[in-house]
Amino acid sequence: MSSTETHTMAGYISDKDALLARLRRIEGQVRGLQRQVENETYCIDVLTQVSATTKALQSVALLLLDDHLGHCLAHATDPEDRDRKVTEASEAIARMVRS
Repeated sequence: MSSTETHTMAGYISDKDALLARLRRIEGQVRGLQRQVENETYCIDVLTQVSATTKALQSVALLLLDDHLGHCLAHATDPEDRDRKVTEASEAIARMVRS
């Protein structure tokens, strides 16, 4: 059974509009990066924008993780499901730390 089959509502559903707004801003930042490269903008200025975009994506990831812990994990009543969700969260955190 996949993780999407064990619950009926995404943990981030209450933050969906805020997440979409953040992702649209990030999309705009990425388009800005493309324009900077097309316009041969100074390297450090492009790197500064890459850093800002990376931080924005990390912010989205932390919000999703918080929602996962507060909703998906908190509402897992079956011990096996709860353990699996803890493992998923731990693996997600490890990926975030490595990136």
